[in-house]
This record gives sequence, structure tokens and C-alpha cells, in this order.
Amino acid sequence: MFGRAPRTSNNSKYYEVLGVSKSASQDELKKAYRKAAIKNHPDKGGDPEKFKELAQAYEVLSDPEKRELYDQYGEDALKEGMGGGGVHDPFDIFESFFSPLHRRDGFRGRKKQGEDVVHTLKVSLDDLYKGTSKKLSLSRNKLCPKCKGKGSKSGASGRCYGCQGSGMRVTTRQIAPGMIQQMQHMCPECKGSGEVISERDRCTQCKGNKVVQEKKVLEVHVEKGMKHGQKIVYPGEADEAPDTVTGDIVFVLQQKEHPKFKRKFDDLYVEQSLSLTEALCGFQFVLTHLDGRQLLVKSNPGEVVKPDQYKAINDEGMPQYQRPFMKGRLFIHFNVEFPESGTLPSEKCQVLKAMLPSGSLKQSSDMDLDECEETTLHDVNIEEEMRQKQHQRHQEAYDEDDDDEPTMHRMPCNQQ
Repeated sequence: MFGRAPRTSNNSKYYEVLGVSKSASQDELKKAYRKAAIKNHPDKGGDPEKFKELAQAYEVLSDPEKRELYDQYGEDALKEGMGGGGVHDPFDIFESFFSPLHRRDGFRGRKKQGEDVVHTLKVSLDDLYKGTSKKLSLSRNKLCPKCKGKGSKSGASGRCYGCQGSGMRVTTRQIAPGMIQQMQHMCPECKGSGEVISERDRCTQCKGNKVVQEKKVLEVHVEKGMKHGQKIVYPGEADEAPDTVTGDIVFVLQQKEHPKFKRKFDDLYVEQSLSLTEALCGFQFVLTHLDGRQLLVKSNPGEVVKPDQYKAINDEGMPQYQRPFMKGRLFIHFNVEFPESGTLPSEKCQVLKAMLPSGSLKQSSDMDLDECEETTLHDVNIEEEMRQKQHQRHQEAYDEDDDDEPTMHRMPCNQQ
């Protein structure tokens, strides 16, 4: 039939590629090919060469006549054309293996997800309190309206021969005797698309790139009560690309520091300094809020404010996000400023003593005072004093460690 009996060559390689025994049934071949092909598909980041080997092995072993020939004479018989016809495209074999439903939702027929574009949007605390809108001009890629993203006048494109449509190329190099390094990189001919368009058929508007640049103005609405780090998403407004689900444009709010107000969750904090007179006798001041309103803040009659004391005004904090009529509280932190002068006239001291409560110390008699030793007070910087004391303690502890070490006596070496 064939003229001469072919010599027998390796007839186990294809079974090893699929990971099955030589007695495997057609169902076992299908399951093995399906599992391995999905794992090694180039669209999923698999090895293109391994993907081709799987397709070649399955094409031969799934055909009863080719399998019988392979089992008898091995791979060389198939290469000599005894099997009739060459090996088909590995992607065609893969796609014909799966149902149309799998092809639409699975690999090459499924649109991949495009990347989101993230921008930082700086806003003031006033903007987050009142709400605002900002118009931003952005540039993005848009599918060419003339060729509808095909890149060609005819709407057709050919498969890249350099990568066989995978978009990736595999190169090998020998790094040592018996050691080969395999590297995968983007195909330079099709730039990873897996397709090529002839020079004459290229779209005149996009030059075969399938996309054109578009400038677009987005109006970003910052709602009342939004927070630092919160995201505002515009779905499907990122760069467009063929066979790709367009990603989103995401704006991340970045709150700028406010010179007066601080925010903690839905509450606001503000610092207010009072003189000693205001703290003791009452105060009144006007506070300009974030929305420009003038708030009159005053103490109750006879009220005394202590240093480092907090007071709160209800419903004057930050509005809650999506519930702007619900607001937190405004906290006022009072700092009491004492007179800069170090002394007071004696007549004023007597007036203050008469008005203020007496101290807790007992008034000493003249006899007690005669028996006491007189002292002198000095101004000190307590923070500097504490630093010096701490340094002194560390130095003393170091000196004690040196004193505790035993004295080492050196013995003379015996010389021969």
C-alpha cells in the first residue's frame, strides 16, 4: 500500500504530552486535552509551544486511522505524510473542540477586561462640607469611528505568522551545556494583537491602530460629606480597545490641610485661645464656618473655662454622606493664655485675692514663719531638665556596667 515498510520511531511522545496511557479511550483523551489546553492557552498566559504540542497530539490520537499509524510506526511516519494532510492550526482545534457557548464566554471569543484609569482629585475641607463640581479635561483612546475598531478598510485582518496569532513569541537560548533558557515576550510584528493588516488595507484615519485619541470633559460631582480617600467612579469611560470591555475612570479624593478646622469622622475640631480674663469672666467671639456662616460663640454668665477644656456645638459638624441633613458636632478646644508679665502690682493682687476663692494652703502664723528657712524660686525649662536627667541616668548606668566587668589578667605566652 505504501510501497515500503516504514521504520518504527517514537510512538509514546503524544501520549506523554497529553498525560494518558496508550490504552486511553477517546473520552480520556478529550478530558486530558481539555484540561491541559485550558491550562496552557496563550490567552491565559500559558506556553504557546506547549499549546501547539497538545493540539498536535490530540489531533493525531483522536483520529482512529492516524492513531493506528502512530502506534505502529511512530511520529516519523506522520511527518512523511502517511497520515494524510498536515497538522491544523492549534487555535482552530481548540475552538472546534468547545461548543459555541464556551467560545463566546471562554477564551478568544470573550472580551477581556480593560484597565481602570485612576486620577487623584484634590479637594478642600470646604468642598467636602458644601459639596462641589469640578470639570476636568481628559484624553483617552476611542475605537476608530471610520473602521469601527477593525484597523482596516475592508474590516478584515490576517493572523500574524510570527506568533501564530497568540501575540507572544517564545525564544530559547543555551546558557550552559545541557541547559536551555526559555523566554516569552510580546510579538514585535503584531505588537501582541495576534493580527496583521496589510499596508494597503490600513484605515486612513487610525493608520491601522484601531483607536484614535479623544479629548473629553468630565464633570466630577463631589457630594457633601465625602471623605479623604473616597472614590468617585465613572463606568466605561477609560481607554477603549478592540474586543475589550472598557474600564472605568476612578477619581480618588485627596483632602488638603485646612488652616483652622480638623475633621475626625463626622465631627469638626477647632482651636480657640482665651485670655485669663475671658476664661474667668466670660467670653464672646465670632467663628466663621466652612460654608461662610458666622457663628456667635459665647459663655454662660458666671461660667469659668479651664485650660485644655472642650466644649461642643451640636449639628455644626460635617454632614453625613448621602444624608446631608444629619451632621456631627463641632468641638472647640480652649487654650487659656496667662499674662506675659511675670509680676502683678500688689494692689491688683489684693483685689484678686478678695474676688477669687482662697487657696488650699493654711495661712501660717508669724511664729511659724520665723521658724522657716526662706527659699528662692528660679525659672526652669522642665523639658530640658528632664532630657538632661535622662541623659545623666543613661551615662551612670553605662559607667556601672563598666565597673561590674571583671578584670582580665593576660598570661604570657610560652615561647619555644
